[in-house]
Amino acid sequence: MGEASSSLPPEGMDLCACEDLKDGGSAFVFDVEERGRPVRAFALRHEGVVVAYLNRCAHVPAEMDWQEGQFLDSDRRFIQCSIHGAAYEPHSGRCVAGPCGRGRLTALSVAEQSGRVTWYPSSTIRPVSFDDPASGAP
Repeated sequence: MGEASSSLPPEGMDLCACEDLKDGGSAFVFDVEERGRPVRAFALRHEGVVVAYLNRCAHVPAEMDWQEGQFLDSDRRFIQCSIHGAAYEPHSGRCVAGPCGRGRLTALSVAEQSGRVTWYPSSTIRPVSFDDPASGAP
């Protein structure tokens, strides 16, 4: 699940209500920037624990969901890439089958607090930057 809550920075970003992530159900998909490049990310609940990763397979850097927010295999046991079937252990992001070899998904720090799921950006994975219309930029 990432870092312990006591070591998480205070600038966490609200993602969704805890109840929105049903165990083994659809993920919450959101946009982030990794080293200044836009990429999708997702948070899902598996065996009672919320985990979050970049939506990018370790085998081929492509989005993995079958349909928007659908990442788990038919048995709801592994995160599975829709392109070549690479399978990942949900709690560690470690490749367990398929062409991902010794690869691992890129984990994001998340926590459940006060009924909400919160994401904590890192030095390399930050919120998406939007142009601020109030800044006077064209």
